[in-house]
Amino acid sequence: MPISDKALLTLEEASSYFNIGINKLRELTNKEDCKFVIWCGSKRLIKKKLFCEYLEKQYSI
Repeated sequence: MPISDKALLTLEEASSYFNIGINKLRELTNKEDCKFVIWCGSKRLIKKKLFCEYLEKQYSI
């Protein structure tokens, strides 16, 4: 399934799709109040739609 069709992305997929480093994604998703991450055990998945909305509101990350 192409990344563009997925609702949830792994860190590697999100890094490639959004052109943001994996370490920066880990930093952003480590926060307790992070609304665009879902944990599946110890695996974190990024909610693509919510992350897009988050990025649109940011000046820098």
